[in-house]
Amino acid sequence: MMDMMDNEPYNFIAQADEDQIQRLSSFVHRTFNGSDMMSFVYSLRYIYSRYGSLEDVIAEGMTNGSLKDGLSHFRTIFFMVPHSRRSEKHLADVSGCAAGKRLNMFLRWMVRRDGRGVDFGIWNKIKPSQLFIPLDFHTGNTSRKLGLLTRKMNDWKAVEELTEVLRSFDPDDPVKYDFALFGLGVFEGFASDNC
Repeated sequence: MMDMMDNEPYNFIAQADEDQIQRLSSFVHRTFNGSDMMSFVYSLRYIYSRYGSLEDVIAEGMTNGSLKDGLSHFRTIFFMVPHSRRSEKHLADVSGCAAGKRLNMFLRWMVRRDGRGVDFGIWNKIKPSQLFIPLDFHTGNTSRKLGLLTRKMNDWKAVEELTEVLRSFDPDDPVKYDFALFGLGVFEGFASDNC
């Protein structure tokens, strides 16, 4: 992907002509194909030209400080441009109850500043206290085993439930527990039946 964008993705998104964008049609990574890639380039170009940044779109949609509303607004704006319908599956719909793991992970990286180079903390319109846990299979199972999560499904309701529990530990930075919960499940096998 980086090679196809001349190792300058922002410049490519902002300035590529139609022939250059068409060369993305051969891209494939798992279920994300060239059609998806081109749709994402057009959507990102639209956002950067009208809003300036992804952060500005999300922040604009955060009515009453709701990050969930911000993510829903971002998805709406992202798919305002003509796009392949199949591309919609690659951007979680948290208003439809998707857990939004990748979106929440991206926000963690952009909003939190950990001083270790994992979480960059380069955005300032969203506070770490507003973030939600990036919930996946491992984080969910570990949290259930620890009694932090009662919901059985890994959906947005589970994200809200677990994040509220984590906020009771640290209201200013509830997502700081993400790697510990994930690591217990993946590296330690904590949540497996073999423990």
